[in-house]
Amino acid sequence: MADYSSPLVAGPGGVMTDEVGVVTGDLELRTTLVNGVLRAKVRYEGADEWYAVTGASCRIRDPRDHAAVHQVLLGVLNRPLG
Repeated sequence: MADYSSPLVAGPGGVMTDEVGVVTGDLELRTTLVNGVLRAKVRYEGADEWYAVTGASCRIRDPRDHAAVHQVLLGVLNRPLG
């Protein structure tokens, strides 16, 4: 299992999650890759509970692509200036 984690600031409208709906503010993104399936989760900075980002799981053929997919998600979700 591999995972990446990065801080982010959600933009206007926040980040939609499966468990609690929209989360906003200072967050942390974590992507994990298990058996070729990438899953993305966020949590409030410093919190214990992680929430699945709606629509952000996918199958990756080459595990070397995990880092690139993580960076793409981070680029989409991190909107400190709106």
